[in-house]
Amino acid sequence: MALAIFDLDETLIGGDCASLWNAWMVGLGWAGGDDFLARDRQLMALYGEGKLSMKQYMAFSLLPLAGRRTEDVARVVESFVDEVIEPIVYRDASLCVAAHRKAGDRVLVISASAHFLVSTIASRLQVDDVLAIDLEQHNGCYSGRTQGVLTFREGKVTRLQHWLEDQGESLQGASFYSDSRNDLPLLQRVDHPHAVNPDPVLHSHAQQAGWPVLSWR
Repeated sequence: MALAIFDLDETLIGGDCASLWNAWMVGLGWAGGDDFLARDRQLMALYGEGKLSMKQYMAFSLLPLAGRRTEDVARVVESFVDEVIEPIVYRDASLCVAAHRKAGDRVLVISASAHFLVSTIASRLQVDDVLAIDLEQHNGCYSGRTQGVLTFREGKVTRLQHWLEDQGESLQGASFYSDSRNDLPLLQRVDHPHAVNPDPVLHSHAQQAGWPVLSWR
């Protein structure tokens, strides 16, 4: 049995769950309107250029959750995933996850989005193992802050190494599927890296390294 590791946004789904969630929060009246969404677009453009400060993005995007009860947020996330995320899950991604599971591999989703989003989406894909950005809680409410190492760039490698030690797993024979240049630190650590719908930087790197380049729809 080997690990099959998947990024989430633009890899398993045809969109970014954090930005889509931010738009959903605006619709709920939890967040400001056009200014909030414009700021999200600005920060996500920096992500695409490999220049984003994830701490800055999380501080911005978590502000509307500060003081909200985790159980109330969880109920809203279920509706969000039903209406927004399930229609954009790539069929090719679902087939790939199923093929790894049939082969006896252990499937793990690792994402630079908030855990409450990633875990709910992963469960719809019948994936139990998730590493994502953990959020601080006090008395059953979100504080609006993160905690621990953020699963972003080298942080994905760090969090994965801790998880491997805790689970008694290894990266021997592991695969990793991602769309983003930001995941190059982890892609370079696994035996079987795959570039899925890659951005230009990752596409160029994958071609030079001889990695498979996949087009999922």
